[in-house]
This record gives sequence, C-alpha cells and structure tokens, in this order.
Amino acid sequence: MGSVKDLEILKEPGETYMGEGVFIFSDRYSVFDWGEMPDLIPKKGEAIAILGAYFFEKLEKQGFKTHYIGILDGKDIKRLEDLAHPSNKMVVNLVREIRPRLKNDGSYDYSIFKTLKSTFLIPLEVIYRNYLPPESSVFKRLKEGSITFKDLGLERYPEPGEKLNSPLIDFSTKLEITDRYLSLSEAQEISGLSDEEMKELVDMVFKVNEIITKEFEKIGLVNQDGKFEFGFDPDRKLMFVDVLGTLDECRFVWNDIPVSKEIARMYYRKTKWYEDVEEAKKINRQKWKEICKSKPDPLPKRLKELISKIYQACTNEITEREWFKGTGSLKSLLEEVKEFI
Repeated sequence: MGSVKDLEILKEPGETYMGEGVFIFSDRYSVFDWGEMPDLIPKKGEAIAILGAYFFEKLEKQGFKTHYIGILDGKDIKRLEDLAHPSNKMVVNLVREIRPRLKNDGSYDYSIFKTLKSTFLIPLEVIYRNYLPPESSVFKRLKEGSITFKDLGLERYPEPGEKLNSPLIDFSTKLEITDRYLSLSEAQEISGLSDEEMKELVDMVFKVNEIITKEFEKIGLVNQDGKFEFGFDPDRKLMFVDVLGTLDECRFVWNDIPVSKEIARMYYRKTKWYEDVEEAKKINRQKWKEICKSKPDPLPKRLKELISKIYQACTNEITEREWFKGTGSLKSLLEEVKEFI
C-alpha cells in the first residue's frame, strides 16, 4: 500500500458499499517522501497498530465515524480490551481510491470527484498545527513566498517554536506523485466537497485534535501538529480513515525533544543525503527521487534501538497498559536521544 504499511484486501469496495481489508503495519519508516528507508524499527508496526486502535475506539465512543473494525488476533477480530498481546494487523472498512488523471503538462485533473457520490477516499491530507516548530514546512513556504502569513490567518510573521492562539488547518494533496499544499478553497474544489461538508470536516479536525492533545498531555507531551485522512461511507457521511494519533501521523515533543519520526528527520537533516534530496526536488518535483545524487545511510545502531523503544513506551503510557516489556520510561529514553539530534 505504501512505504510503511501494507494492505490485504478481503473484499473490494464498490460504489454503494464498503469493502474490508487488513492494514499490516510494518517496521519500515519513511522521511522526506523518500519511501522505505534502509532500517527497520523493531516493534514499530505493533506499537502503531495498538495506538491507532486506541484512538479509533475512543473516537467511536464519542460519536465519530471511522473505518476501524478491530485488531486481528490470529483469525479473530478483537477490540483492545479483549486482546492479550500486541498485533500489527488492523481490520478496516475500505472505500474506493479514485486517482486524479495526470495530464501531459504535469498537472492533475480532479473533475471526476465532482461526479462521485459515496464510498471514496477524499484526495486530501488535512493537517492541524498547534505550534510552528522551527522545522515546520510553514517557514519554508513563507520563505519561498508560496504563502504569506495572512494566507494562514495570522496577524504577523510567526516565530519558530510559536504556539498558535488557535489551531491552523492546512491541506495537501494525497494522491499525487509529490505532495502539494493547497488553500482551503483549492482543497474544496479538487475534492468536490460542498460548503457544509467542508465545514463539517474542519470541525471534526478541531475536535479530534483536541482529544489527541489532551491524551498526550496526560503523559507530559505536547501535540505540535498532525494529519488526518477522510473518506465517505455509502451514505456520504464523513469518516476518519487510514490511522491517526500515532507517532507517525503526529509530531509530539517533550522538553523540545521530538517524540515521533521527527527524531530520524532531525538526524538525517545533518547529512549530505538530505541536501541532495532538497536539491533534486528543486530541479524536478515529479522525478526528484530518480535524479537524487545519493541514498540514505542506515541509522546508528543505538539511535535505532532508542526509536524502537520510544514507539513502544509511548503506546504503553498512553493506553495505560504494558503491551511491550522492558522499554524503560519514555522520558529516560528521550533524554538519551539528545546526543544524536
């Protein structure tokens, strides 16, 4: 399915009904849109699956629609309260993935989304931003002039690390070769959403952002930003799809130390490979990976071990259950990460 998880289709979705499938969360990870990196992070897949299930089950109890069914334990589908040990397999309802047509000039034709009625993936990644950390893409876009602070609804140019008075909602494409940021009006136009649907989607983002923020505050972490994906069910009701609230979908920090795959990003930003990636993207946004001059080296052994334990410890502490033994405390692990980043 992608660089970090696979999909086993049990039943194909149709125009008027959802399918069923199994997300298999791997120990792979990806940074800077590169795809699979040279290392595997042990237990990462299980930790993400359990934490994702925890948030899906919490949202359902609060009345939100999601595509989550349960965690696969052998041949049985279980909720977390009935699960004896972690699993990296999550059973979900599937919607159709309709891709925009790539035109000869390199742009995309999204006109089909104005004709679709139900049971499809909305072609957007919806990003919430509670803070603007120095590495946020917002600063890069401001510097390039592709956006202004007024476009973001801000009254002045933001400071790196600034906490926003109100969360900022950002949009990017989901089904293009390279992600591209969009204004709210562009996001609504390409996805074929009505004014009412767009308002409902944004409202859902605000509410679930708040839920995730409060959950991580309980263990002393700050929820800086994160992303959601949405689909329509057979009744054209909005629902959360993919996975949410995990260290891969969100950026969390503790005492300015990242608690997410941002750890790996920060390490790789100091390498020649990252410079080559940025240069290639400037030359050709469609074929940048093909022309990149180098490939990433593996992570240092101890850093890989620390990242693995951070994923596990975070899942333990948020769910208040010891799914993974021998991890140590999350905060002690983060203290040791400092020397690498």
